[in-house]
Amino acid sequence: MAKFAVQGVAAEQICNVTGIDLQSPTTGGGTKMAVSLTSGVIAGVAAAIISHPADTLLSLVNKPGAGGNGSILSRLTNLAVETGFVKLCLTGLGPRCVMIGSLTAGQFGIFDIVMEATGAKKFHFEDPNEGETH
Repeated sequence: MAKFAVQGVAAEQICNVTGIDLQSPTTGGGTKMAVSLTSGVIAGVAAAIISHPADTLLSLVNKPGAGGNGSILSRLTNLAVETGFVKLCLTGLGPRCVMIGSLTAGQFGIFDIVMEATGAKKFHFEDPNEGETH
């Protein structure tokens, strides 16, 4: 879920900083794709950072004998303590950011291509109470 929230904010900020109006009919497909891919990379890196410690623990706990005996929670706790917080968060993070960042950028790029090809519009949630006077 983090990558969808981050991608939306990143695309918005990219447009604000660069003055790009994605809704304008004069905005070219290449510009729209550049915003989509760039915001997708940012979202992918954020998702990689958020999920990395948990994924690292899952990789470790699946090794035979890892974390000692006991419930899965006690084994995960043992592994987290043995590994250490910094190592748990940073080991292998660079390659993971590259991998997840590029995959996520591709996903958002494909999504925008399909949306454009089908003529579909992205939906925006609106507060039904907005505009009402109390």
